[in-house]
Amino acid sequence: MANDAVDPARRRLLAGTAGALGGVGLAATAVPFISSMQPSAKAQAAGGPVEVDIGRLAPGELMVIEWRRKPVWILRRTQEELDNLAKVSADALRDPESTQSEQPTYATNAQRSFKPEYLVLLGVCTHLGCSPQLRPQVGDLDADWQGGFLCPCHGGRYDLAGRVYKGVPPPLNLPVPPHKYLTDTRLVIGEDQETA
Repeated sequence: MANDAVDPARRRLLAGTAGALGGVGLAATAVPFISSMQPSAKAQAAGGPVEVDIGRLAPGELMVIEWRRKPVWILRRTQEELDNLAKVSADALRDPESTQSEQPTYATNAQRSFKPEYLVLLGVCTHLGCSPQLRPQVGDLDADWQGGFLCPCHGGRYDLAGRVYKGVPPPLNLPVPPHKYLTDTRLVIGEDQETA
């Protein structure tokens, strides 16, 4: 009857092995299930941050990139353009202080930017979604024009800070997307400077 005796060490070994195999089986089942709930690479790319090299952007030049399937403008304003921006009368603008605009708090200033030299805007008119065009020449549209953006669809006008003029269809200033500077020449669209 010695063969019928219970070996406690062997029982613990078998119980531990069974538990380990059960854990491996559970993990093998759970990993694909949990992975299926994660967004696809295409979905992540559509909404994820976009890193941009602005080192070669010359003063007065506009760069267009895509973020969340929308055009984002990065305009490197010249000192003359910044000086002309200051000449735009607040009475001519619908929301000169940008109190009704979509923008991060660090863009709540006259230049609507973290760094005055660089303007970052969503390039979509707030009226019906057309894409305005850069018209930087002073006096190009009329005697009071200090440069800015003109929407070809319905005549929406924005200054060089993306603020909308009165008397045109767009109701709001152009949105400023969240962005942050990694270095003087690297910019990330989609991540907020305030949380950097």
